[in-house]
Amino acid sequence: MKKRLVIILFSFLVACCISSGIKAQCSICTKTASQLGEKPAKGLNAGILYLMFTPLAIAGFIGYRWWRTNR
Repeated sequence: MKKRLVIILFSFLVACCISSGIKAQCSICTKTASQLGEKPAKGLNAGILYLMFTPLAIAGFIGYRWWRTNR
């Protein structure tokens, strides 16, 4: 079971790293980033994606543990 979980998490992380076309900026962040230039805008977008991943990973882990104990 642990091996399967590790494979799923690894494939999810690889998919997140490969998908470079994801845009996570809101309209206000897009306007601010367009004034800064292209390189800072990409950095801002990457930061937003990292901040989005952390709570989702925590919620997924808690959900998995809850599902496993109630099974």
